[in-house]
Amino acid sequence: MNNNYDITAEEIILNTVKKEVVPALGCTEPISLALAAAVARRHLGALPERIEAKVSPNLMKNGMGVTVPGTGTLGLNMAAAIGAIGGDPDAGLEVLKAITPAQVEQAQAMLQANKVNVSIFETEHILYSEACLFHGEDQVCVRIAAHHTNVIYIEKNGKVLFSQPCAVEADSLNEIFNAISAKDIFDFSMNVDLAKIAFIAEAEKLNSALSQEGLSKDYGLHIGRTLRSQIARGLLSDDLMNRIIIETTAASDARMGGANLPAMSNSGSGNQGIAATMPVVVVARHLKASEEQLIRALFLSHLMAIYIHSKLPKLSALCAATTAAMGSSAGVAWLLTGEFDTVSMAISSMIGDISGIICDGAANSCAMKVSTSVSSGYKSVLMALDNTQVTGNEGIVEHSIDRSIANLCNIASRSMQYTDKQVIEIMVSKPKNL
Repeated sequence: MNNNYDITAEEIILNTVKKEVVPALGCTEPISLALAAAVARRHLGALPERIEAKVSPNLMKNGMGVTVPGTGTLGLNMAAAIGAIGGDPDAGLEVLKAITPAQVEQAQAMLQANKVNVSIFETEHILYSEACLFHGEDQVCVRIAAHHTNVIYIEKNGKVLFSQPCAVEADSLNEIFNAISAKDIFDFSMNVDLAKIAFIAEAEKLNSALSQEGLSKDYGLHIGRTLRSQIARGLLSDDLMNRIIIETTAASDARMGGANLPAMSNSGSGNQGIAATMPVVVVARHLKASEEQLIRALFLSHLMAIYIHSKLPKLSALCAATTAAMGSSAGVAWLLTGEFDTVSMAISSMIGDISGIICDGAANSCAMKVSTSVSSGYKSVLMALDNTQVTGNEGIVEHSIDRSIANLCNIASRSMQYTDKQVIEIMVSKPKNL
């Protein structure tokens, strides 16, 4: 791709970012099941007396240990119940934005009466959720696959109301991003008409609000608040790196701890959206960057994160907060130097640093991984400023940034498949807390 962008290619890239960077309330895997339940409730026409749900192994992994927003309750059973009782089937990833305390009580009553069951369904789809709702003689089943909001099947009382084919791992992102390079991503972000990417500023607004919420209360592991308190004790300094870590991690604390605020997501994940947004916001504020600089840096960050994640399965054993933070390292590097070489060096060093972080499900501990990832990102930018990087002679890093990215993603897509299965086996076999 050169600087004279074909209008079709430009539209494809812009539409891709608009599709992949959207508001999401709560962890997107349980939210996907909540959406399936909400759609089923609409067609059932009554409150369900019983819910039977099935999810893919990876969706089970990412839904077991996370708090469903607005409920204070962990897990997929609550997601299915509250989605069926109070979910808005037209709200996509914000399906739970209007739930009420009374509806939460109803959902908890269903759980206590053992009226909700969620089990693993072995399927070729990495991301799959199915909710079957029952009331009297009526039954409605809704299936979502491949993408968090992609309804592929609706059936009521044995009659198919809606069905559409869903090819395994069919993803137009692969076609789009296999044809371009990281340098093309950079050049596009710097040259595209500013008005066409101004929408990305909403990421700063939503994720900053989530960060402030995380700093105001003890959500999840409250890592952001804990680190901030250590500044007052003199155990940490109030510097730019720690502000990046604290403000980014606080947003993840709030999101994973059930705050009733949306995150601006990236590639189907709120944590990825947070990791791609907040380091750029904090550095732009420190530099007193212009509105255009902030918008272009945020767009570069989110587009780079999408570019890298497009080479991964939707869900895998690799923690994708790491690849999202590679996006924000690109945005920060550009803010500080304006040079692609700095971006390339920073991402290369991150691949040499944090490529082994596994995803062991969505949980409060995700905020730990977010903090580690953005710390690596800023550290790698500082190394690049000193003309230092993990070189192509070391490990899986090559002299070409695109080959380095491909190596990382190939490991996650292939070699780590067994790791993913073992992680899921460990998680589902753990004894329940007494």
